Amino acid sequence: MIKHHEILKHEVTVTKEASFWRQLLVSPRFYFAFLFIQVFILATFISTRNFTNYDPMLVIKDQKVQEELFNNTGEHCLAWNTSEPAPETKCAIISPYLIGYRKPVISDEINWEDTLQKYNSVRCGGRFRPSNCKARQKVALLIPFRDRYEHLKIFIHHIHPFLMRQQLEYGIYIIDLDERIQFNRGLLLNVAFLEASKEFDYDCYIFHDVDLLPENDYNLYRCSDLPRHMSVAVDKFNYKLPYVEIFGGVSAMTKEQILFVNGFSNKFSGWGGEDDDMYNRLKFRHMTVLRSMNDVSKYTMLKHKQSPPNPKRFKLISTGMKRVGKDGVKNLKYKVMKRTDYPLYTYVKITL
Repeated sequence: MIKHHEILKHEVTVTKEASFWRQLLVSPRFYFAFLFIQVFILATFISTRNFTNYDPMLVIKDQKVQEELFNNTGEHCLAWNTSEPAPETKCAIISPYLIGYRKPVISDEINWEDTLQKYNSVRCGGRFRPSNCKARQKVALLIPFRDRYEHLKIFIHHIHPFLMRQQLEYGIYIIDLDERIQFNRGLLLNVAFLEASKEFDYDCYIFHDVDLLPENDYNLYRCSDLPRHMSVAVDKFNYKLPYVEIFGGVSAMTKEQILFVNGFSNKFSGWGGEDDDMYNRLKFRHMTVLRSMNDVSKYTMLKHKQSPPNPKRFKLISTGMKRVGKDGVKNLKYKVMKRTDYPLYTYVKITL
């Protein structure tokens, strides 16, 4: 039989233990230690996972290797079979192959060889046309480029099936600039327009940054009677339009519209300004910018280190309308250093 003083001793011990745990739970040191352990476990868990398919930040580990892969895609380039008759029936206004939203695949496991094999219906220069109907528009995709080999690989892998499902006849043009010259997006887009126009009389020219991947194929890559700004909703900006005057990222114009505003300004070296200047040119010529609904015009942006901004861009924008007639696509002089029709794109490198 348990004695009274032993029961009392046991109750005191239990009370002391309860008091100890109560003090521990309300101690700031306990919460700090508990938080540290949680962070440590979470960091260990993340480090053991492979998130390459989900991380948009893809770093070029070895640029020489990327350049070799980039240039080796010139092998096994297939040209059009000119003896094959083109279909006479026009494609449907809305393609029956559209699937709507699809999350872009972003992975460093994408390689040129697999992409070449997967899209072997694409012909030299990155040209494609539907085999069962006549496309309603011929579209030139114009991409200014510098050193973004990893982004280009992901972009090409994504954009070809996207455009194929829309039943477009299209060609893809990658325009590069002499490394000794500061990058100039507007100038390269002007060059791309001129070089593409030498080959075909395209109905539509789409100016497209290599780091933007369209998410919804109901975002039709076509031109209309009005200039179109297409990258309305980008994930980087929480799928909202940053400001009303924006015309950068992805935009579409006809040949007549481009020539009417004399294309882009050639003065904007470095980052920023050329797209705002283009918006001003359109307004100056009393042209309205057309935009699609946000839920359709969604884009994923591949992360990258932003180039230093052009310190003169605001002054150039403010004086831009004085130069419209003498600063643009009609006044551009350049020299082609290299031009190659690769299987999945046309590559043009120029100098001034």
